[in-house]
Amino acid sequence: MTWTTPADVKNQVQKLWDRGLLLASMTGGESLFPRRMTLKGPDSRELSERFPEVRDWIGQLSAAAGPYRIEWRSVNHRVLGNNEIPAAIWIDQLSDALGLIGKRRAAERFAALVELTRYKQPGLLPWLSKRPLRALELAEDWPRLLEIVGWLLKHPRPAIYLRQIDLPGVHTKLIEGHRGVLAELLDLVLPQDFIDGAYTGIGGFCRRYGFLDKPPRVRFRVLDPKVRLLPVEADQDLTLTQSAFASLDLPVSKVFITENEINFLAFPEVPDSLVIFGAGYGFDNLAAAPWLHEKEIHYWGDIDTHGFAILNQLRGFLPHVVSFLMDQQTLLAHKALWGVERQPETGTLARLNAEERALYDQLRQNHWGERVRLEQERIGFDFLREALRGL
Repeated sequence: MTWTTPADVKNQVQKLWDRGLLLASMTGGESLFPRRMTLKGPDSRELSERFPEVRDWIGQLSAAAGPYRIEWRSVNHRVLGNNEIPAAIWIDQLSDALGLIGKRRAAERFAALVELTRYKQPGLLPWLSKRPLRALELAEDWPRLLEIVGWLLKHPRPAIYLRQIDLPGVHTKLIEGHRGVLAELLDLVLPQDFIDGAYTGIGGFCRRYGFLDKPPRVRFRVLDPKVRLLPVEADQDLTLTQSAFASLDLPVSKVFITENEINFLAFPEVPDSLVIFGAGYGFDNLAAAPWLHEKEIHYWGDIDTHGFAILNQLRGFLPHVVSFLMDQQTLLAHKALWGVERQPETGTLARLNAEERALYDQLRQNHWGERVRLEQERIGFDFLREALRGL
């Protein structure tokens, strides 16, 4: 039987809940009720041929009525005579719809959020209307989120760390865990002058709203034993803030960048050189160091499509970078150590030179086999030393 059942009516209401429409109507928007629900009933032929089933169907709908109201119509059949059958099903008010799907208590919680928001931050009511189900998920933390929004309205671009916000019950993990939601709320109520639109996403939260962020850091090792930045004999493995690194004036001519930490730590001594521990897709910490433009820079990444994509990105900051051990000779010399790249890069990389582009194309076209890659840490150490001597 394809006729509408009480369960079908309930499912229709559940869909309204799942779309957030029932709760959104509680924020002052357009009312959904009374609402006519979809009803499919028997046609005249079915009424005649399946009358016992029609009678049972009418009984089911009538027995479950209460949350919904049945509108009847008279049908005068030449055989069966005059009969009353359902013509429409109506839900007259929100409370009936909530009761039908067991959501009255949840709606009461949401109503409390609406009232609190209307009192504390009425400018956020449109957000509640747009994302009511998300608001319910945040119900426990919502009062504190409103406090954070209110605090930032009073202290625009505060130039402090998140840890320094002094509000009862508010801690750094709460803010960090809800940066996405807070960004939506703050964008809604803060004046544009309080927002730095150059920063977006969770990673840009602090700078977008004027908080201090953890400074980017650069880790590097001096490879020339004659160059000592610290007055100790220990390995010169240093980590500096971006600004401190940018202010250096190091007496070296060569800079190596490698993505693997063990390669970074084991990189052999090279006169007049240092090695930087890379950061994958992200070189903002190096872009602020103007002195790097005066150095000979060698990038050592994996021989796979992403390795070349990272090299391509690095050249956006340092156009003169030369790839190191990322060539066909190195790849073929380590065939026994090839691995498989899970999700290869397929885009065009405009900053590669002809040789690099040819190898990148061979990799993404599976010229050497299915998704071939050679991780940099698999390259033999003697092979590395020989390449360094060749420089």
